[in-house]
Amino acid sequence: MERAMSRSDKMNLASIGSFMGTLRRDVRANTLAIMAAMLFPLAGLVGGGIDVARMYITKTRLQHACDAGVLAGRKAMGGGTWGQNNNYPNASAVQFFDANYKQGSYDSSNRVRTFTENAGKVTGYASVQLPMTLMKIFAVAPKTLAVTCATEMRLPNTDIMFVLDTTGSMGDTPSGDSQSKMASLKVAVKCFYEIVARLDTDANCTTGTPGGGTGSEVQIRFGFVPYSTNVNVGRLLKPEWVANQWPYQSRAPQFTNQTTTTTGTPTVTGTSATNVVAGPWSNQSFVTNLSQSQCNSQPTQPDSAFASTGGESGQQNFNPGSGNPRTATWFTTQDGGHDEYRASYNSTNGRCRFQTRHVTETLRRDYAQTVSTTTQQTFNQWHYGQIATDISGLKNGASWNNSVDLPLNANGATKTVGWDGCIEERQTVRASTYWPIPSGAKDLDIDTTPTAGDPSSLWGPALPGVIYTRNGYYGWTQAESYTTNDYPNQSQYFCPVPATKMQAWPNAGTFDTYVDTLTPNGNTYHDIGLLWGARLMSPTGLFSTENAFTPQGGEIQRNLIFMTDGDPCTGVGNYQAYGVAWFDRRQTDPNTAPTDGCTTTGTLTQQVNARTDAICAAIKNKNITLWVITFGYVAPSTVTRMTNCASPDRYFSASNAATLQQTFASIANQISQLRIVQ
Repeated sequence: MERAMSRSDKMNLASIGSFMGTLRRDVRANTLAIMAAMLFPLAGLVGGGIDVARMYITKTRLQHACDAGVLAGRKAMGGGTWGQNNNYPNASAVQFFDANYKQGSYDSSNRVRTFTENAGKVTGYASVQLPMTLMKIFAVAPKTLAVTCATEMRLPNTDIMFVLDTTGSMGDTPSGDSQSKMASLKVAVKCFYEIVARLDTDANCTTGTPGGGTGSEVQIRFGFVPYSTNVNVGRLLKPEWVANQWPYQSRAPQFTNQTTTTTGTPTVTGTSATNVVAGPWSNQSFVTNLSQSQCNSQPTQPDSAFASTGGESGQQNFNPGSGNPRTATWFTTQDGGHDEYRASYNSTNGRCRFQTRHVTETLRRDYAQTVSTTTQQTFNQWHYGQIATDISGLKNGASWNNSVDLPLNANGATKTVGWDGCIEERQTVRASTYWPIPSGAKDLDIDTTPTAGDPSSLWGPALPGVIYTRNGYYGWTQAESYTTNDYPNQSQYFCPVPATKMQAWPNAGTFDTYVDTLTPNGNTYHDIGLLWGARLMSPTGLFSTENAFTPQGGEIQRNLIFMTDGDPCTGVGNYQAYGVAWFDRRQTDPNTAPTDGCTTTGTLTQQVNARTDAICAAIKNKNITLWVITFGYVAPSTVTRMTNCASPDRYFSASNAATLQQTFASIANQISQLRIVQ
């Protein structure tokens, strides 16, 4: 049974209703309700903003640490391998990562960082788990944040000129190596190309297998100057830069003249009778019993109309003619005559009458005869000495012929002299030092272009087929000689494979093929190799239109890499860029026979050293980075010279094949510049 509502209950209920109504009508009390209703959404917005900011900061810091790691790892790797020195490159990458992102940063956990390398490109991966803060109240789980990073060596527009020692000692095999120095050099150069050009050669390189190339955004060019006793640059030159006549230690034939007269067979060009005199008719005789027709058919003169009564008289009115060949003419006369007969028929008595008479005459015959005179040169002797020789036949318009014909064979007969491309240097001066370069030493001038109006600025082709060393090896003499002796060429000549100008090598196979042509022979003349390396890459010289800027007008970074396996070594009997030193003496005292030797021994070697020093300084003054590598043992004085030759901190020494490859790789990486690649 329900209890009746008491009066107090009714009063309480009325009070509550009144309070709620009053509350409803009083807007000042809405804030409390709204705040209570928005408390949870606001907590979600604030917490989400804070946690998103934490994730952004954490991921940014993680990315920076990853980038620092790959940069450090790639730098530590240099030109070597990722696993070298007990994985030092990888350890460096991890160390730099950890220095930039410590374990537990921003309350993160489960830190992961890994670094790998492929073909010189270092790639990194890093991740952490980041717990939420305010978002925990909404049961949001920790977030995994991950980043990737990569770095590799990238070049600016770069020219690299290899000046490579290809002398005879490069055919030697160093102790402990299994291949010759030349074979090791070829591998090192190809591996250098792999690092810089990012293309795979046929060499087995320790730096991994590259790929992809450098792209079209950057210009990478290589040039080569193989050198020994000479350099082979001739066919890179314009024909107008080379003289038409050049002095060689040679020979020239001398002839005597011999004249021979040849006469043809006299020919009768016409006959005519003169002074014809007919005598009286003789007494008549008669023949009977002939009919009139028979009488009329009797002969009137004998078969032979002219019977000589004497020999021909001598030549008359002889005309010897003029010119060569000439025609001589004359005539002769001959006396003689003949008998004439006649017959007539007398119809009255039927008799046939015969009469004879003698005709005397003089016969004229006209004659002609050709006469020619030939003057022939007969070999007399040879003139041995410094002979100015016409070699313009090597030129073929804007290109070159492979040979020229000269009168150098036996008795002055024609000899076809081939040209392999090596050259003789232009005008020089004799001095003990060449820095600063003397004005008259045009051979040491890197940039000046030759002109036809200045013969001293022109080069000459090296032609061993023109050289004759007079008086035999042990009897060489400065004096010219005139003799029938056939002296041989007893100088020594070595010409390397042709050099190349700066050019792109987009095909690794073409690069391999060229490098494989390098062959060791000859003595060591450092100056001529460095000189032409500089000339072929100079931005202000012979090929400035090709070298100053890229086709798009971009700046070019220039590097000359000079590699030699030894000390300078010269020979006075070498036919080199300044002629045969013993005879020509263009570098040394003309009144004293030069001496040769190695390192610093001999006046000729001292000249090579002095010129090398000057050229090194000139190269560096052209803002070309000069890298110098010596391969194997060289004398302390050579180490000093090569160190001074190189740009600061750019001299290296390699003792064997492995260190040579490492050295070239190290230079390749130093030439390159680190770039972040995502």
